[in-house]
Amino acid sequence: MIRLITLLAALLSLSWTTPALADVQLSFHSFNGSLFVGRYPHTFISLTGELESNGTKINENYGFTAKKVSTAILNGPVTHDISIEKPKYLKKTNIHFTVTISDAQYHRIVAEMKKWRDAPGKYYSLDSRNCIHFVGAVAQIVGIKVEYPKKMLRRPKKWLNHIAAMNPQLGASKIK
Repeated sequence: MIRLITLLAALLSLSWTTPALADVQLSFHSFNGSLFVGRYPHTFISLTGELESNGTKINENYGFTAKKVSTAILNGPVTHDISIEKPKYLKKTNIHFTVTISDAQYHRIVAEMKKWRDAPGKYYSLDSRNCIHFVGAVAQIVGIKVEYPKKMLRRPKKWLNHIAAMNPQLGASKIK
């Protein structure tokens, strides 16, 4: 009986000293676009959870976009911005896949976002540096294989479906 009590006490003390495992979930979103809501097709990422190192709660999202949507986008690079979507908008998007990331990967993603956000000059280009390229850069940070077929550079949902197919380890289903 004493052994049983000692064993239970040891197990109980372990549960007090073992911190809960924290993690951050990185999700890859697309939005189909609609003339009725005035939004073009778009892709972006969201980060939710908490950091393992200090328990900081994370609830962020980032997308790369033109600062102003106009016909100037069709003529070459324009001023850029990082967009942060409202929670109600997040619920209307397609989540293609989600991966658990480390604290180090989280910090690398935030640094990458700042690099894109703070780049000088006109940095957004519809065909060479758009939301797809930004999301692709983030995907590469976490080890996801990426390519940018020209025919998909303006089709975020199709592109994310393509990336999911290239990376079967994600276990993602094609979104129609």
